[in-house]
Amino acid sequence: MDKLVPFLPTPLQLLSDDVIQKAGINLYIKRDDLIHPTVSGNKWRKLKYNLADAIAVNNTTLLTFGGAYSNHLYATAAAGNALGFKTIGIVRGEDFESTPTPTLVFCREQNMALHFVSRQEYRQRHDPEYLREISEKFEMPYVIPEGGTTGLALEGVGEMASETAIQLGFKPAYCATAVGTGGTAAGILSTGNNVLGFSALKGGDFLADDISLLLAKNENTGILKLMTEYHFGGYAKWTPELLNFITNFHQKHGILLEQVYTAKMMFGLYDLMKKDFFQPGDTVVAIHTGGLQGLLPELRQ
Repeated sequence: MDKLVPFLPTPLQLLSDDVIQKAGINLYIKRDDLIHPTVSGNKWRKLKYNLADAIAVNNTTLLTFGGAYSNHLYATAAAGNALGFKTIGIVRGEDFESTPTPTLVFCREQNMALHFVSRQEYRQRHDPEYLREISEKFEMPYVIPEGGTTGLALEGVGEMASETAIQLGFKPAYCATAVGTGGTAAGILSTGNNVLGFSALKGGDFLADDISLLLAKNENTGILKLMTEYHFGGYAKWTPELLNFITNFHQKHGILLEQVYTAKMMFGLYDLMKKDFFQPGDTVVAIHTGGLQGLLPELRQ
């Protein structure tokens, strides 16, 4: 793991503007986007112990799943290449084979072999029989689920939450995070912290059950409040309103957000502040989970 040395602890930055001041809360952003140049944010945290386990069992091939804009595929390709693994990505959507996104181009540059499957086949990614067939087809690789979400991932994310509490000197009222597969939210909850989760998916209510399953072996977990109305049309979809928010936030705070995950979370937080969701004096920590390689080019200014 020496080739993936992180910048730790990642900064905890206090934010201030008119909305925050009117709400009367202390809002920090945990800059996990700065943890590593290519394996950023929650992906470094979630992959840390999965990769260590793959090394421990002497498996030299990683296989994982993701969409065409997947931060997880991007990070796994970079980490695997740095550590000398062969990497295989099962990609949702056969149409992206001929028109790859910048994320998929980067994965290929990192020597990841991409295999494109139909959206129907991709839905089987959690089915044990399908996973057995895939494993046999690719000569028994080390399989990491979509998003890197495993029990081992929770341990890595939990370290981030504990690191944040040390920096603050106490646990915040809430840690806020975008939610895709639920692993980051579950990891934070496992440390006893309360979580405001902002679904990046349309119809994301099912994520509460997924997160509960991930925490089945944990006791004394924090409380989850899952927000499902800030998806802006669904996964990897956005509106001009969200893009304007990204630009304005960057101008005010000097921090870039991306439109797939982190901007939806922060937009939701600001909306909740305007609606007096928080108690005056609350401390809230927004987790910047990285993924800035997916930022639209026109917003990189």
